[in-house]
Amino acid sequence: MLVTFDHVHLRYGQSRPVLTDINLAIPEGSFHFLTGPSGAGKSSLLRLIYRADKPTEGRVTLFGEDLSALKHGTLPVLRRRLGVVFQDFRLIPHLTALENAALPLRLAGMKEDQTRQYVIELLHWVGLGGRIDALPSALSGGEQQCVAIARAIVNKPRLLLADEPTGNVDDESALKLLHLFNELNKMGTAVLIATHQKALVERLSHPALHLKQGHLLSTLTEAA
Repeated sequence: MLVTFDHVHLRYGQSRPVLTDINLAIPEGSFHFLTGPSGAGKSSLLRLIYRADKPTEGRVTLFGEDLSALKHGTLPVLRRRLGVVFQDFRLIPHLTALENAALPLRLAGMKEDQTRQYVIELLHWVGLGGRIDALPSALSGGEQQCVAIARAIVNKPRLLLADEPTGNVDDESALKLLHLFNELNKMGTAVLIATHQKALVERLSHPALHLKQGHLLSTLTEAA
């Protein structure tokens, strides 16, 4: 299993629980939607997977590693096998689409001549072949989201997490983005998409996990 949750609870300070007794297993190569209304805990569940937060109780494992008991230096190595598409894009405003998408490779120490052509091809794949030199401020919401997707998959991750990736685009762009995720999954990357848009979930035949007030109402039972 790529990810497991074992009786996971999450609470921020003295507030009401955000997640309650979550048990979950995400296999290699799978595609899942994580559904539920705003405030149900979808983003918090994703944050636990990429270890932006730690559970109040229970255990989360990523690629077989207990995220609450990592050795020094292990987390950056794990995150290189993980792609994350954030709800607010988090593009760097003074970098072009090409430079934003290439950033993970540059941080990993790859040189410009080793990355440029590959990243250009990737931007063509997500539909931005004519916008590689554009700054984020010159891109539409859908185009910015495509840059964020390219950046998330540039390292060819084993698992891609996407937090409301269609929330800021029109229906046509949303379907295009779902097609990109589906094609990525066919190439071997496991995908977990958090969304409150049930109509989009129904367009694809992938299973959905549902959160309501911090409780997981349906769970994955298939084996790895």
